[in-house]
Amino acid sequence: MSSTTLPETMKAITYAPGETVPTIRSIRLPTQRPTHLIVKITDVALNPTDWKHVARIQGAKPFSIVGCDYAGTVVSIGPEVTKSFKVGDKVFGVGHGSNQSESNDGVFAEYASVKADITMHVPANSPLSIEDLSSIPLGTITVGQALFQKGKGLGLLFMPGEDKGRGEWLLIYGGSTATGTLAIQFAKMAGYKVVTTCSPRNNDLVLSRGADKVFDYNEPGVGAKIRKFTANTLRYAFDTVGVDSSAVICCEALSSDVKGLTLATVMNEKLPREDVESKFVLMYTVFGEYFDKMGYPFPASKEDHDFGKTWFALTEKLIAEGKLKSHPVKVGTGLEGVVQGMDDMKNEKVRGEKLVYKL
Repeated sequence: MSSTTLPETMKAITYAPGETVPTIRSIRLPTQRPTHLIVKITDVALNPTDWKHVARIQGAKPFSIVGCDYAGTVVSIGPEVTKSFKVGDKVFGVGHGSNQSESNDGVFAEYASVKADITMHVPANSPLSIEDLSSIPLGTITVGQALFQKGKGLGLLFMPGEDKGRGEWLLIYGGSTATGTLAIQFAKMAGYKVVTTCSPRNNDLVLSRGADKVFDYNEPGVGAKIRKFTANTLRYAFDTVGVDSSAVICCEALSSDVKGLTLATVMNEKLPREDVESKFVLMYTVFGEYFDKMGYPFPASKEDHDFGKTWFALTEKLIAEGKLKSHPVKVGTGLEGVVQGMDDMKNEKVRGEKLVYKL
């Protein structure tokens, strides 16, 4: 079902095998898949995974579309879509950017093919702007998998809104990242106390999102100081940065006495403690479809897809109720701006804000 005749071609940010920089090309519109929507993209937001795929991960199909976070307007609906959508609906969500198994799954384009049942409606009278909304989806599903999905990440017992965490401490390493500020909010809504790390210039940001205690990640012995502050009781940590040094600090902060220590991480780094269980989360499993990444096969996961449907519904509800804030955003324009923003992120020129672009 489509409202108008769609163009045959569109502009998109793509890359191909052997390329290490993104390129704007004119390509054919994605075909309408049965369980997908075609969305006219109005806003996209950048994540580190966008530039890292292009710069580091080879083997993408020719002209794979880059990009994950988006907002836009529904222009076509697949015949097997069961979630309630109509042409003209304003939506936001996440796509599988730079998919090595399906080149048309990215969203840095004039139009995108997106999985309908994990797409969110823009709430009526949304307290967040469309730019803010476009910045949330990848971060929120990463937080959901890392903190709350059973058998996936930490598998915390209590979901946001239940407020039953009983004041147990949770370390969120990298609290001022876009994922970190969301993680703080969800953890607080579940009743946990949050200790986090960031640069001192971002203390006000993480405190405004609900952090109970903040440590400078560059401070000597910060891991031991967190362990002392939490009275050697810390069982859970979420590393939103995923580098060797962050894993070391998290392990130093976790209790030396308590059993069942778990670290959820966005990168599969080696841990310096054998008594800490590492839980690697990769948000791309939320689509419930097989894919290859970095030479490894990832089978379709019905569990991850079902969790994603539940989690995105909860996220949409919390946004409508005014209970969830986005990361600070900086707004630019155009696909050319997106390419420049990816380069700025690659060269570590972006701090404390998420780059969003109007298309």
